[in-house]
Amino acid sequence: MSTPFYVSPQQAMADRAEYARKGIARGRSLVVMQYADGIVFVGENPSRALHKFSEIYDRIGFAAAGKYNEYENLRIGGVRYADLRGYTYDRDDVTARGLANVYAQTLGNIFSSNAEKPYEVELVVAEVGATPDGDQIYRLPHDGSIVDEHGSVAVGGNAEQISTYLDQRHEDGMTLAEALKLAVQSLSRDTNGSEREIPAERLEVAILDRARPQQRKFKRIVGRQLSRLLEEGGATDAVGDTETDAEADGETGSARDSGGDVE
Repeated sequence: MSTPFYVSPQQAMADRAEYARKGIARGRSLVVMQYADGIVFVGENPSRALHKFSEIYDRIGFAAAGKYNEYENLRIGGVRYADLRGYTYDRDDVTARGLANVYAQTLGNIFSSNAEKPYEVELVVAEVGATPDGDQIYRLPHDGSIVDEHGSVAVGGNAEQISTYLDQRHEDGMTLAEALKLAVQSLSRDTNGSEREIPAERLEVAILDRARPQQRKFKRIVGRQLSRLLEEGGATDAVGDTETDAEADGETGSARDSGGDVE
C-alpha cells in the first residue's frame, strides 16, 4: 500500500492563495476613489449589460474583479443581507462595515475549506457618509481579510502599479472630473510603463453622490454626461445634468444590475 502524498498546511494555503491571485490578475483593473462629493467607481468594461459596479443599499456600493459567476453570487447575497437587516431593524443599521464582515466570513470559510477551490475574486465595499470623513472603503481579498482603505484603491489586473500611481497623485477635495481623469490615467498605464487611450464607450463609471437629494446615492454616469466629464473643463455642471439622470440611475439589487467582469 502506497503512502498518501503529504502537503503541509502552510504549503496548501500558499498554493490556494497563488491560484486565487492568478485568477484575479487575469481580470481588468478597476479603481474606487473618494472625491469631494462622494465616491467614484471607474473601470474598463466594453459590455453594457454586465457590470463591475452595483448598488447594494441606499449609501453602499459594490465593486469586484475576478470571476463573474463567483462575485455575482456574493453580490446577490449582500443585497439579501442588506434588505433583511434594513427591514428587520432600521435602514441606518445597514452599513458597509457590517456587509464587509459578512463577506469576510464567507470568503474566509471558502478559502480555508479543502472541499472546494478558493474564490477568484477581490471585492470593494464602499459607503458614502454625510461628510468626507464619514466615507468608508473596504477591500476584501480572496482570503477573507479586510483592508480599510482611504483615498483610493485598485483591484484586479495590475492593481499594485495602479495603486502606487494613485497614491502619488490623489488629493482630498478633488472634483468628480478631476478624480475621473486621474482614474482613467491610472487605468490606461500598461505594465511596461506605456500608456494607451481608453475611449468613453469602454468605460464603466458609477458614483455614490452624497449631494444627491434621493435616499439612494448610487448613480451610473453614462452617455453625454460621461463624455462631458472626460472633456477638459466640462465637469462643472455635469453632475447636475438631469437629461440622462433616469438612464444613469443606479438599479436596485435586481437581475438587470448584475456585476460583471468581461475578460
